[in-house]
Amino acid sequence: VHLIPVNPIREDGLNPKSRKRIMPDLLTEPPAIDPVYEARVYCNIPTIAERSMEGHAPHYFKLVSVQVLIRHGDRYPLYAIPKTKRPDIDCMLLPSRKPSHPQLEAFIKYMSRGSAAQMDGSLSSLPRYPSHSLCEMGELTQTGVVQHLRNGQLLREIYINKHKLLLSDWTAKQLYLETTGKSRTLQSALALLYTFLPDFDWKKINMRHQWSTIFCSGSCDCPMRNHYLEEEQRRQYSLRVKNNDLEKIYVDMAKIVGIPTRQLRASNPIDSLLCYFCHNVSFPCTKTGCIGMEHFKVIKRHQLEDERERQEKKLYFLYALLATHPLLNQTVNRLQRIAEGKKEEVFVLYSAHDVTLSPVLSALGITEARFPRFAARLVFELWQDGKRPKEHFVRILYNGADVTFQTSFCKDYYKRSTKPMCPLEKFVNFVKRDMFLIFNSTSYYDACRRRPL
Repeated sequence: VHLIPVNPIREDGLNPKSRKRIMPDLLTEPPAIDPVYEARVYCNIPTIAERSMEGHAPHYFKLVSVQVLIRHGDRYPLYAIPKTKRPDIDCMLLPSRKPSHPQLEAFIKYMSRGSAAQMDGSLSSLPRYPSHSLCEMGELTQTGVVQHLRNGQLLREIYINKHKLLLSDWTAKQLYLETTGKSRTLQSALALLYTFLPDFDWKKINMRHQWSTIFCSGSCDCPMRNHYLEEEQRRQYSLRVKNNDLEKIYVDMAKIVGIPTRQLRASNPIDSLLCYFCHNVSFPCTKTGCIGMEHFKVIKRHQLEDERERQEKKLYFLYALLATHPLLNQTVNRLQRIAEGKKEEVFVLYSAHDVTLSPVLSALGITEARFPRFAARLVFELWQDGKRPKEHFVRILYNGADVTFQTSFCKDYYKRSTKPMCPLEKFVNFVKRDMFLIFNSTSYYDACRRRPL
């Protein structure tokens, strides 16, 4: 059961004193697009135990590597709605407060001790857990920490306890850890690692800093990627100006807060409203009235329609292929090394953002996937066939669901195969060659520079 805010407004237009009004509603899949249901999925409030398909394979298969790409957990908004009170949420960690986790108290104690971790550049100056009584913009909340403590625990039960991917004498060389330079991504990675590792040891944590949100490392120069992104942004703008309902809602909200409509739109109100919604706090009010559930629903519905059109128009897909090639190339190179017998970097964690995960899902052809929720996880598993040890297979899972055969490179294989996974070479061929066919190119460098016909 998740509790959603409902905003009754008195005749004088002001909200009653009671800050929270709740209406229980079971989280069951609706028959059509339901913006409230989709928003609840996005919030990912830690309540019921999650079912997951990670680690499933025929008994004679051996798990040899796992690579995990996560989105940070629940955070405070990055934007504020002008002339409204900030959401009444703090970023202190209190184990007695919900949502909590059995290891939250131990996590706080361990993180507050001096860190002997190796951290690249600016990462060492970031706080290891959130601790502000008034959240800073974009700061991880207690919900965000708990989401990743749960992720780590779930992956530990499967990959450590069941499949023995890392033994108790694990070494720093068996891990590869990389995060962007934001406190929310670093803290999300540490929360997941704390409950995942057989024994969390600062001395074995070597966290690399990635300056790019698409993790393109030294291969970021790609003019055509930027071209397709600009085209995609034009498409977004065109869809927005055609939506009369959305425009009316923006005009109405702008009147409530007393600013020009243009300024309200620029403040990206959905980011802020999602925070109120996810934390079950009443939407903001002024003397003129209150922002309410109807405003929220129209903006959220437009966001969902935008995602649907984005899949159809293919501009984002072309952007995604070029944006994610460096990261996917690093992923398949590592899988190939492990398949050849290397024992290093068998567990990989990239701690990232929605703008990292979303293009990866698109590039892989997983069009059914929802936009990355808070604490979303995308997992690449590498398996060795025990009967034919030279043969290796991959499984791809998104938030615990097996999406291997939704990928463009393994859809057809599924129809002919008896094995519930995809041959490694199919993934390798896709990343090394097939990704560029749509650009009439044979390499990333060429595709980045070839103008469309």
